[in-house]
Amino acid sequence: MAEPIPTQLLTQANVAHALKVESRDGDGVGEVYAFMVHKGSGRATHAVLSLGGFLGMGRSFYPVPFALLQFDPVRDVYVITLDRRLLEGGPSWANNAPVFDQAYADRVASYYGAGPENLANG
Repeated sequence: MAEPIPTQLLTQANVAHALKVESRDGDGVGEVYAFMVHKGSGRATHAVLSLGGFLGMGRSFYPVPFALLQFDPVRDVYVITLDRRLLEGGPSWANNAPVFDQAYADRVASYYGAGPENLANG
């Protein structure tokens, strides 16, 4: 008999210091607010970007598949290959984060045209 798979396979790991996110052109997009980390493997599956707001008020959070980010060690920033308008139209929240289960991960992947992420595999 197979063991039941828990619905919450990911945990949110908040970033202590701002990690800037820029476009390929070097324009500021936002900051990495948190990483969604698989509880079993410790692998980051998604980055939660923080956009907008002033002094922590009015921010919105946008999960993106981690594969869409590239780290630039020279400039110490993440570079995203998405247009900011596409990002701003994507799945997001302002106050209450959704349950980040398989269905939500599939919704995020589908919106960005990324391959599906099977959370059960880690």
